[in-house]
Formats: sequence, C-alpha cells, structure tokens
Amino acid sequence: MNLLQEIDRRRTFGIISHPDAGKTTLTEKLLLFGGAIQEAGAVKSNKIKKGATSDFMEIERQRGISVATSVLAFIYKDKKINILDTPGHKDFAEDTFRTLTAVDSVIVVIDVAKGVEEQTEKLVEVCRMRNIPMIVFINKLDREGKDAFDLLDEVEQKLGLTVVPLSFPIGMGYDFKGIYNIWGKKLNLFSGDTKQTVSEGIEFTDLEDPELDEIIGNKAASTLREELELISEVYPSFDKEAYLKGELQPVFFGSALNNFGVKELLDCFIDIAPSPQPKMSDTRLVDSREKQFSGFVFKIHANMDPKHRDRLAFVKIVSGVFKRNTNYLHVKLGKKMKFSSPNAFFAEKKEIVEESFPGDIVGLHDTGNFKIGDTLTEGEIMEFKGIPSFSPEHFRYVNNSDPMKAKQLAKGLDQLMDEGVAQLFTLDLNNRKVIGTVGALQFEVIQYRLEHEYGAICSYENVNVHKACWVAPEDQHNDQFKEFKRVKQRYLARDKKGRLVFLADSAFTVQMTQEKYPTVKLHFVSEFK
Repeated sequence: MNLLQEIDRRRTFGIISHPDAGKTTLTEKLLLFGGAIQEAGAVKSNKIKKGATSDFMEIERQRGISVATSVLAFIYKDKKINILDTPGHKDFAEDTFRTLTAVDSVIVVIDVAKGVEEQTEKLVEVCRMRNIPMIVFINKLDREGKDAFDLLDEVEQKLGLTVVPLSFPIGMGYDFKGIYNIWGKKLNLFSGDTKQTVSEGIEFTDLEDPELDEIIGNKAASTLREELELISEVYPSFDKEAYLKGELQPVFFGSALNNFGVKELLDCFIDIAPSPQPKMSDTRLVDSREKQFSGFVFKIHANMDPKHRDRLAFVKIVSGVFKRNTNYLHVKLGKKMKFSSPNAFFAEKKEIVEESFPGDIVGLHDTGNFKIGDTLTEGEIMEFKGIPSFSPEHFRYVNNSDPMKAKQLAKGLDQLMDEGVAQLFTLDLNNRKVIGTVGALQFEVIQYRLEHEYGAICSYENVNVHKACWVAPEDQHNDQFKEFKRVKQRYLARDKKGRLVFLADSAFTVQMTQEKYPTVKLHFVSEFK
C-alpha cells in the first residue's frame, strides 16, 4: 500500500464526555467490534478486578475514573482506527485539551437521563473553536431518560450544534424496543438479555410495510413513522461536507453497556469521518500527504510499565512516514535522534512498529529529552502550534515524609511534572517546593504515583496562592523591576525551566502589582511569546 492509501484508511479520534456518561464503556465496545478484545471489562463495577481495558493505571481501577488519556488502535473493515480515550473528570481537563490537538474528529457521549452536562459544554467549546468534526452519541437508552426530541433540542441549545439524527430510538427505558438506523435504513431490535453479542439489523427501506407493525407492535410502529416524518421536516438532511467543516453534527442513539447502537455508530463513522488532516505550524500549513516526516509530542507518560522505569512520549504523526532507526531532528534541542523501539499501543500493551503513518500515535522511549509540544521533523525548522499550557488553580507545599527517599522524590516530581499533570515552583527565598494543579484531585494522583511508582512518600501543606504569574520585565536592570523583586521577594519562585514566577495571594494583589509596576509584565500562561 502506498502512502496516500495508508493515510486514507486512517481514522484518529477522541471520545469526550462528562464523567459517568459511559465514555470508557463505549471505547471498550468499539474495541470489541474491531476484534481487538474478546470480551469487555466490567467497567461499571470497581469491585470486579478486570477493569476497563483503557484504564490501566492502578489508581484508575480503584476509583473507577479515567485520569490519563489512553491510546488504542484496531483495524475495522480495513480501516486503521486510533482512539484516544480521554479523562472526563474536570480535574484532568488539561490532559483532554492537549489530546484534542492530536485528533481529527471527536465522538461526544451524552447520558440520556442527565442530558448535556458542564464538562461536556467546555470540551465541545474547544472542539468548536478548532472546527473539529463531531458525532454525538446519546447513551444509556435502556434506562429511563429524557425524550429524544427534548435531548436533541438541548444539544442544539446548550452546545450550539446543528444536529441531524442518523438513528432514532423506538421507545425508551422499560419501553425501549430498539433503534431505527436512518443512515443504514435498518431496524435493530433490543433483546436486553446479552451484553456481549449484537443482533444484526433487519433491512427496512419501506416503513409503511405492515411487517413493521408485526415486529414492534402497532402503537410503536405508528409512533416511529410519525417521529421519522417529523425528523425529515425539522432537521436538515445529512451533508458530509458540512460535517467535515464542523458545521453539522450527526446524532446516534444507543446503549454502550448493552452493545446497542454502537455498530451503527462505528459503520457510519468509518464512512464519514475525516482521514488525517493538515496541521498549522509556526511557519506554514503542513499537509498530511507530504512525503517529509513531521510529528509532535502531545503527551508524556512515565512508568506505563511499573517493572521498568520507562517514560514514553506520545507522538502524533502529521505527515510522511515515521521509520524505526532513522535519524529525525528534535527541533527545540536542535539535535538528531533515532529510535530503536517505537511503540504502537493497545492500552498498556505495546508492540514495536517498523513504520507509522499520518494519523498514527507512536510511543517513543524517552530519557528526558521531550517536553509536551516538542516537534520532530526530517530537518525542517518548525514548531506545531496550539498545544495549550495552563495556569494552575490549586497550590500546595510538598514535603518529603521520608528523608531517606529525597532522591526518589526529586526524580518522581521531575518526571511527573514533565507529563504536564502539574507544575512545580521552587521558592527563591527558601527553596521550598510548591505544586500547582488545575484540579484538586491531581494532588491525590501525584501522591499515589510518587509512592507506588517511585517509592517516595510526600505530604502536602496549604499555601496561600491565588495565581501563578510568569514575570517578563521590559528591562531586567531598571529600578522598577529591582524594587518589584525586593518587595515581592517572599512570593517569587522559579518554574521547572528556571523562569521567574510571581505567586500572588489574591486577584487584588495581581491588580495592584500591575498598576504599581507597569513595566513588569505578568502572564498567566507559561508559553508566552
């Protein structure tokens, strides 16, 4: 197969939702259809040790939530599908935002009973800003929930989307009989007795056929006919171009736990979803069909295998072919590197790959050379844009609880900070370490991982910090900057890259500082230019 054929058969997408909408369950069922797993993990019950395939960190199994993005790949109908399963919990939104820079399309999962929730709104907003094509999957139809038309209205109003239903439920909850697949003109009936096997749909091109009444009953059949007529009058017909531009969003209904409606979603997805898309760099737009290799790091993960102290940099390939044992330029470091064992992923299972194509995600073993946002090329000097960094909202002092393990703690903090889970600030005055995170739950994750992956035990202490502001004086030597440093000495720290940071204790302090020292610029994002 040549490069263009390989690109055309790739589909790289993320699954986003509010926690508990069934995102990880949906991921599992997609893998089931791809033949990548033989049976699904019991995702719902934390007591059952099997756990979801994509939640491979021990803390995820204990808490029943996803805290890190996992990468899963499988082949379905000769299409190579790369899924990035993201954390739903808002405390880990940072990881999700970064992951959205590496996907070409998105599936949004919505709970039929809860409707559109806060975290879904935030994530969809990011997708809309980037015009990422979205498909909506309304999940848990085997439970009592909101009316299908009310849900479609809610999705349009709260998320600002233009929806077009491509499947529609027949009843809901106790009355749930199945789904009519508008896209494939098929009827899928719900038996509810098995969660592992799926009934094949019955072809139904003519809904006036009396056989429909025999199969689902007169009342349900006449309701379905009315509802489908209403859909054709109220909603636009599906337009692939509008979907690819992010202007139109197809909607599917189903129950991921019961394998229902998932195949319809997947079949339509591989037909309409975009193959790898061009990406903007700081110098030009890079087309996925170019022969020259380029890619960027969107995630770093330490200790995917607890037996080996390994760090993996996740690289999304933008253009060209990535080949094993070939020299590539690390643009930021300005040095050539080659990789003897690049990995392809299946949750925590990894296999060495000889070559990878645009849209694929490869894991590169890293000894500390990579940071999030780094670019690899065949020699061209460019950096890919749009990898967000964040200003932390929660701050704590970190103390070493075991003086014998100071080295392990330092190494653990260093590596975890490189993953982008949090930021580390060292106070100028006394060298005390302060961790800043986007969500409070991150502190638990850091503490847990330091102990179980590095053998270091830490404790936290509250610190009164409202905002971390990166300091950029117009002139290093002017009196204003010197006075600022003298007056604010207690609140000054260095980040991991050695840049000066002002840890302000309130919004009022930030405002007063900006007014008093106008030549000392304060930034709330570390990647200021």
